[in-house]
Amino acid sequence: MRNVLRVAAFDVGAPIAAIVALLYIGVALGWPLWWVSVCSILCLLIVEGVVVNVVLARRDGVTLGTDDDGPGLRLAVVAVATAAVVAGVAVGYFRWTVPDRALHADTDEVVGIATSIAEASATFTPQNPAASIDRAAAMMSAESAEALKNQFATVAKELTSRNVSAQASTVSAGVEAIGPSAASVAVILRGTQNAPGKPPENAVLALRVQLSKHDGRWLVDDLRPIHSR
Repeated sequence: MRNVLRVAAFDVGAPIAAIVALLYIGVALGWPLWWVSVCSILCLLIVEGVVVNVVLARRDGVTLGTDDDGPGLRLAVVAVATAAVVAGVAVGYFRWTVPDRALHADTDEVVGIATSIAEASATFTPQNPAASIDRAAAMMSAESAEALKNQFATVAKELTSRNVSAQASTVSAGVEAIGPSAASVAVILRGTQNAPGKPPENAVLALRVQLSKHDGRWLVDDLRPIHSR
């Protein structure tokens, strides 16, 4: 029974674990040509080692796992197999897990920024006409913020003269596209406008928010209505 376990662990399990780990690394890396060559050579060496082990077992009746005179060789085989498995786990973590977490974090961040700036751009109070637009500009790149303020100046003057107020809240928001340094988010708002002597006016607004990453920070580059066709 002892020999069976040693054969299963050292003669069968270790080579299979090493080969599977090498193949897993290839899948995680997307099989670049250099790894195809490296993986082929390493797998061939492992298979040759298994063949030599089988030949010795048939000739001498002892294998790597059952040879009591070769503990150092068994330790080396286990170390190589363990290194291959650890390398596979590390490559999979950095190629799949880390980017996936970063994507989820970026998605949550751009949606939060997009909803905040969309609500700010559709909110207005005559008592403090610049408050909402300043809040929106703080989430934008410098050029876009300046353009938005210039665009808003005329509108703010007119709304203030008519004592009109507006409030908006997000109905839904979703990412249309996202990459490492750019994203597009669609935001649906419910807006309410109030003017003296008139009933409140309700409307549904659809905005597209374009963002890009500047020095590790997501900023808004463009904000415009989505027109239905």
